[in-house]
Amino acid sequence: MSAFRLTQITDTHLGAQYAPFVTNFEKVSQYIDDTRPDLVVNSGDVAFDGSDHPQDLTFARELHDALPVDCRFIPGNHDIGDNPTQVGKPPSQLVSEQTRRQFIDAFGDDHWRFDAAGWSFIGLNSLIMNTGLACEAEQQEWFAAELSTVRGRPLALFIHKPLFLQTPDDDELAATSFRYVPMPARTQLIDLLTTVDLRLVACGHVHQRRDYTYRNVRHIWAPSASFIIKPDEKQELIGAKEVGLVDYVFRPDGFEVRHTRAAGQIDVDLYSVKELAAAL
Repeated sequence: MSAFRLTQITDTHLGAQYAPFVTNFEKVSQYIDDTRPDLVVNSGDVAFDGSDHPQDLTFARELHDALPVDCRFIPGNHDIGDNPTQVGKPPSQLVSEQTRRQFIDAFGDDHWRFDAAGWSFIGLNSLIMNTGLACEAEQQEWFAAELSTVRGRPLALFIHKPLFLQTPDDDELAATSFRYVPMPARTQLIDLLTTVDLRLVACGHVHQRRDYTYRNVRHIWAPSASFIIKPDEKQELIGAKEVGLVDYVFRPDGFEVRHTRAAGQIDVDLYSVKELAAAL
């Protein structure tokens, strides 16, 4: 059985008004053209502000359509809005069925499953978790049904938000609730995953590169393709603040991870771009 090569990009934050992010995406596009993986997965925040400006979704889709390989997408909070949590302030942009539908119209399904190289790959919409929307229960039912058919295959899970900071029982107040899959949805998701051979959880959202293993599951936080957030007073340092992407090679007996960045990608600071945009 041949190997399956997958490239994960995330947090591309594409919008016509933010040229530095588009330039970084063009560098990523050239890298993908040069390396030609079997699939590209964008793990969310594809657009800069898809909730309030659907044209950002359209713009982002057009750029991805120009890539020379197939792509799959899952939404991020900048695509459809954020999910509510049990602690902290409510999000300024709350996810809704309307914004989810806008994403689906632009990118197709917001959750998916396929098999390759002896593995099962599942992408989930982590932003509808904890919302009480009908689509949350529908995704949960779909996910449980898919897990029942994995049949001993190792599983790679793609979500936008990390599951947790250090452990599944991280206190939400201490671990910044909006940054991770919120409680109680996190517990429900992890309980389902205990029934399968989960090997990899790949996410984005934090704009920092991180790679660690917890109880035989490797957690990869892909770095943003577009920008970083400095200084550390604006965002605490958890991993490495750098732009880039992640390459994977999956085989029936395991997988390899290569952390990299495209030639010419620049560590654009979000706040400098916002100041530039405000001045235009």
